[in-house]
Amino acid sequence: MGFLVTTLIFMVIGIIASLCTRICCNRGPSTNLFRLTLIITATVCCWMMWAIVYLAQMKPLIVPILSEG
Repeated sequence: MGFLVTTLIFMVIGIIASLCTRICCNRGPSTNLFRLTLIITATVCCWMMWAIVYLAQMKPLIVPILSEG
């Protein structure tokens, strides 16, 4: 449930950032496309980083060894 909810949050943030850039910084079709591409790329990269960290915690590669002491 947490993975799906956070993925939707990232999508909403990306859409809001794209709309804000489109409304506030309207300078031409090529500039708008470039900024939209940067926002989408940044959103996807942030989501992928979060997803990798989240999924790596589900089954860690290194098993903690408890010491009795």
